Amino acid sequence: MQDTVTEKIGEEVNSVSEAIKESSFWQTLVEFLEFKIFDYSYGTGEDAYHITLKIKYILLVIIVMFATSYFLRWTKKLVTRKMREEDKVKFNTVFSFARWIIYIIVMLVVFDAVGFDVTGIFAASAALLIGIGLALQTLFQDIISGIFILVDQSVHAGDIIELDGKVGRVVEIKLRTTRAVTIDNKVMVIPNHLYLTNSLYNWTQNGKTTREHITIGVAYGSDIDLVKRLLLEVAVNNQQVLDFPEPMVLFTNFGDSALEFKLVFTLNDSFMAAIPKSDMRFSIDKLFKEHNITIPFPQRDIHIISKPKV
Repeated sequence: MQDTVTEKIGEEVNSVSEAIKESSFWQTLVEFLEFKIFDYSYGTGEDAYHITLKIKYILLVIIVMFATSYFLRWTKKLVTRKMREEDKVKFNTVFSFARWIIYIIVMLVVFDAVGFDVTGIFAASAALLIGIGLALQTLFQDIISGIFILVDQSVHAGDIIELDGKVGRVVEIKLRTTRAVTIDNKVMVIPNHLYLTNSLYNWTQNGKTTREHITIGVAYGSDIDLVKRLLLEVAVNNQQVLDFPEPMVLFTNFGDSALEFKLVFTLNDSFMAAIPKSDMRFSIDKLFKEHNITIPFPQRDIHIISKPKV
């Protein structure tokens, strides 16, 4: 009894399938899907390529792309649900770049799976791809460098960096460029590939406090103990200099024209270091004048030798 019912159901399904196939609607749908939008052949022999683009291929690509897009959104939501807001921004930047690469790979795989000659596409556009690759070489370097920066977190927004002798506070890190503001409120737009090709100094990697110094030279014969005391007094009296670590004075060298000293101190805002340094230089000049300590200018001894007259 059960076998009879199964056979009847199978016969009904087959009859419905044949009726659909024989119907004009089905024929029209099949003809529409098989319609060739692009059909091109070139080359001869082993170098021959045949490129055919049908409507069904385009529909399949659209369906797969929608499915891929949904999967990527779901993956992004799953990965970032427990991330901090700052980490989410960095992940979204990297994810937006990787998403387009995934789309291109998926599209090529689908075309190759349905029999579309993907090799022919690359062969036909090889010269164009090479030209575009050379033109966008620097762009790709910037993007890859930006990914490295965001992943290893070597630079953060708010850090003070020095690159090529220029100092700025980082305000924004993008996939291709980093924006920093200098002390005179000018915006530096730094291509990210410079981080890989140049030495980068991150002033605030170990914290906001940095050790700074001022060099000064005094005339030979000066009271060096008095010089040390006055330099320490200048550092201690400056409100922007931290009490710990304590300021110190180093006797660095016996120069050509002066005894050379270095006043070392700690600041909690190295980005504005030029201002307290300037204030301390004013104070040093004033105190040295009050205590008759001379800051010499470069001196040279010239010996003139005259030849005896014959």
